[in-house]
Amino acid sequence: MQLYDTARREVVPFQVGPLVTVYTCGITPYDSAHLGHAAVYLTFDVLRRRLEDLGHRVRCVRNVTDVDDDILRKARELGVHYLDLAAEEMARFDSDMKALGLLCPEAEPRATSAIPDILALVGAALDTGHAYRSGGAVYFDVTTFPGFGKVSHLSEAEMLALAAEQGGNPGDPAKRHPLDFVLWQPSLPDEPSWESRWGPGRPGWHVECSALAMRELGPTIDLHGGGRDLVFPHHECETAQSEAVTGRQFVRHWLHVGLVGLGGQKMSKSLGNLVFIGDLLESWESAVVRLVLLAHHYRADWQWDEVELDVAAARLERWRAAGTGLRAEPDRASLALDAVRERLDDDLDAPGALAALDELADAGVPVAPGAALLGVDQ
Repeated sequence: MQLYDTARREVVPFQVGPLVTVYTCGITPYDSAHLGHAAVYLTFDVLRRRLEDLGHRVRCVRNVTDVDDDILRKARELGVHYLDLAAEEMARFDSDMKALGLLCPEAEPRATSAIPDILALVGAALDTGHAYRSGGAVYFDVTTFPGFGKVSHLSEAEMLALAAEQGGNPGDPAKRHPLDFVLWQPSLPDEPSWESRWGPGRPGWHVECSALAMRELGPTIDLHGGGRDLVFPHHECETAQSEAVTGRQFVRHWLHVGLVGLGGQKMSKSLGNLVFIGDLLESWESAVVRLVLLAHHYRADWQWDEVELDVAAARLERWRAAGTGLRAEPDRASLALDAVRERLDDDLDAPGALAALDELADAGVPVAPGAALLGVDQ
């Protein structure tokens, strides 16, 4: 299998052993899952299906960010407890992903479950000189990690601009360097707080994923990723703090998924330009929604157009018209499966796999085995 690696900026062989460890950044559960979320998690779902088809065991972990600025702000607006909000939205998210046909992750740990691990990681960063205390908070000192920037390959000016957009507050006067990031921060009076040896407070966003990933999968992970908008600052900061403390490579292969847009802008909760999975599944089969997502290469950015639902529905009917393959001749029974395997091994070329199945279906060859590898139930 060949996969694009964000850090190496090229398609390279994905070389793994019998057990493949995968960590996907999950949602912050303060609103319903939208099409952008589905595009990310479907990509990892298809990757997992092919790896298991190859005979690997895949240990897939998808975290839940149940304490951070966004969820606390939304809970405050709604006048509810942040964990109640998280529980409600996670139940909805899990229901949507199950309806979409996604395989369940082996573990779905919450950030709040990792406070002891986070405290240990922050303490280790302080003890090794990679972090410092200032203004009641603990910051990671990026100048102590020469590899800062090796995942995103951004210039310092680009990093500063993105940090400002993502709430990194580069102008914080408590920082030694504007790109330093928070590991631990004091809590506001109405926010959750945990005791630590450097004062009560709560964790920063980036340290949560490092602690959870290493707790669940060890210091080095085979593949880690999420949406492309997480490359910087989130995954850059994860790499820095993790490798600074362990002295070992944090991630062997980085995989990032393109962004889904609506109205010319990235689909996001902050902009409110969302297409919710739950709404789509009320009117369309899950196989149709999957086919819409699979029609776009995972690394491509694309704009949502509801016409694609009709296109996907027509495609599904063409496949069904070709039959299930249960009585197919032996020399034709494996054609669809082999075609999908070949395309997926070429940087998860799902659009190419769909085109190959279209051609087979038009020739009267049953495509159900290949569709099944894509998670499309005929």
